[in-house]
Amino acid sequence: METVFWVAIFILFYTYIGYGLLLLLITAITRKKRIIDSTYFPPVTLIVPAYNEAAFIKKKIQNTLSLEYPDGLLSFLFVTDGSTDTTDAILNGYPQISLLHHPLREGKAAAINRAMLKVSTPYVVFSDANTLLHPQSIIKLVQHYTDENTGGVSGEKRIADNEHSAVGFGERLYWQYESLLKKANGDFYTIVGAAGELFSIRTKLYQPVESTIILDDFVISARVCQQGYRFLYESEAYGIETSSVSLGEEKKRKIRISAGCFQSLFLLKDLLNPFRNFRVAFQYISHRVLRWMVCPLLLPIVFVINAGLLLSDSGWIYEVFFWAQSCFYFLAILGGILAGKKAVIKSLFIPYYFVFMILSQYVGFYRFATKKQSGIWEKVDRKSFVGDSEFQ
Repeated sequence: METVFWVAIFILFYTYIGYGLLLLLITAITRKKRIIDSTYFPPVTLIVPAYNEAAFIKKKIQNTLSLEYPDGLLSFLFVTDGSTDTTDAILNGYPQISLLHHPLREGKAAAINRAMLKVSTPYVVFSDANTLLHPQSIIKLVQHYTDENTGGVSGEKRIADNEHSAVGFGERLYWQYESLLKKANGDFYTIVGAAGELFSIRTKLYQPVESTIILDDFVISARVCQQGYRFLYESEAYGIETSSVSLGEEKKRKIRISAGCFQSLFLLKDLLNPFRNFRVAFQYISHRVLRWMVCPLLLPIVFVINAGLLLSDSGWIYEVFFWAQSCFYFLAILGGILAGKKAVIKSLFIPYYFVFMILSQYVGFYRFATKKQSGIWEKVDRKSFVGDSEFQ
């Protein structure tokens, strides 16, 4: 039991803390200057899938048309398959934007596949309809493509949390942590899986995504890595979106993402082969497999074994670990109680949001295993942006 306990503790520490520190140490020693050209302006197409986004689409259009890029080199393609509100009518009022619409709702993956058939530019950028992009985002992404080994470049996702809610605080903190990891991964070799809010690829590397795929952004970017190319990370290209309007809405989103994570792990088995590309396998296992599949299982196992070791009087160190875990979970419960209130102790949201994500992974695995999670995305209600100063 002691051996299992310490092995599990090591894996948990390595996954959540040690892996990032290891990458930072390696890149600090072996850092190489990236090949970039800030004067490189190739033709680019921006694809935006939008489903029933009438309430927000004007803000997205204004943001899209304000992106900085040389005239005539940036094309805009919005896909509104299945939309039943006035999203299409609003978009039709902007001749600068090409519109694709199909009355049937077949999911985001199917919409992107249709849109890619219309792309003739060498590079394509994907962005979600509820995300506002920094004006220089496209410029910052494409400057990396002068390196022929670069197959894709991801931007950074940031969360606007004007109301300082538990959901917003937890989501913003999570993405700050995830962004640090992605930057470290990109500096080391490659990221494996971009966020759909903002990422780009070489058009020739796009592989059609099956309609059953839940996390199309992750699969699209991971398949670029499967073809032997690097996927870089550019923090100066970023998109901002608001947090879910409530914990209930956030729960729906997290469960769907978790189900998609497990689906992707089984779909992208080739990335686990160290003989194909050792660095990609190392990063994929460390950043994805351990965090998505192994650690959620280890957390309750560690607690149960720790309790057994405590009862068997195996030593004071197990008392320290047991009460530390008990205190953490107590604070998580307390954070959950206060989450719906105007709580002032924000630090309580950290253990709560962590446990909230782990529980969502359990439910997500059940949805994946029972095939109860559809590839057709379910819209989540989000908070509104406040003002027009997101990038100031």
